[in-house]
Amino acid sequence: MFLPGKQTMKPAFSVIFLTTLIGAGQGLFLALFTHQSYALFGLLPMQSDAFYGYGSVLVLLLLAGGLIASFFHLGRPERAWRSATQWRTSWLSREVIALPAFMGMALLYAGLHLTGIRPEVVTLPSGLLIDLSMVIGVIATLLAFVLFICTGMIYACLRFLREWHTPLTVINYTLMGGASGFTLAAFYAAMTAPTEAGFFVGWALIITLLAFVGRFASLVRNARLKPKSTIQTAIGVKHPRITQRSMGFMGGSFNTREFFHGKSPAFLRTIKPTFLLLAFVVPMALLALGLLTPVLLAIAFILQYIGLLAERWFFFAQANHPQNLYYQTIG
Repeated sequence: MFLPGKQTMKPAFSVIFLTTLIGAGQGLFLALFTHQSYALFGLLPMQSDAFYGYGSVLVLLLLAGGLIASFFHLGRPERAWRSATQWRTSWLSREVIALPAFMGMALLYAGLHLTGIRPEVVTLPSGLLIDLSMVIGVIATLLAFVLFICTGMIYACLRFLREWHTPLTVINYTLMGGASGFTLAAFYAAMTAPTEAGFFVGWALIITLLAFVGRFASLVRNARLKPKSTIQTAIGVKHPRITQRSMGFMGGSFNTREFFHGKSPAFLRTIKPTFLLLAFVVPMALLALGLLTPVLLAIAFILQYIGLLAERWFFFAQANHPQNLYYQTIG
């Protein structure tokens, strides 16, 4: 079922959970390795192997959750491996390769810390010791950003979906994943290494603010978009007054099921301020007070993740597919 009038894409909840869970996992890993990098240069106290190791296990759980969610989006899950074969031209194929590669590096990073086996790789002229966990961490960090780019470009590369076809799509995927990951890291640190919670809170506030600015900018941009396609251009008739009476059939089809979300304009007007509050404004307020008690940091992450679920739903629903010029009319 769908409503007449202006309709947009139907969000797939499997993809919503995939992108938000792996984004949080990537952000959490970046938070942990950022801390270890600061500590390596003496800017922060180095934490125990257990802190980085068990934090990375949490990263893997988030990534695994996203990977499991993705299988619900596949018509033939047993053929999922074929999605990696078009890596030369497909951002989806590149994401399929980057995700397990990042998971593998995160697993190795966790294993090195949990076993305490961190062999020396090189000693810099300054006397700074670089062990294997730092090397693996650098590789995993690069893969995390590659994965952010691949995930964002799956949508940003679609020229005919103008709401997505912007660098802001990749930027916002990266910032929102980083924001949720650093917020979770703040709670994790408050529970396991309270003296370090302030470091993660500070970065979580900065990244969440940047994510808010980026997402708000995309909303402003999309609100100013004017459709390039019309019924006249679709059928090649330039008459100024063309009225469509019917889409040609009364029953549903793949096009009406997959490209229409069926929600009312009032629902769309409600969900936009809702996700802005839950994903950005409220978490920033809670983070600012979070050092008072870890409970506030836990609530900040939970509300932020719920807000990001709503944001991702709106992201998919807002995209206007050109085919809807035709299928929006019931008759």
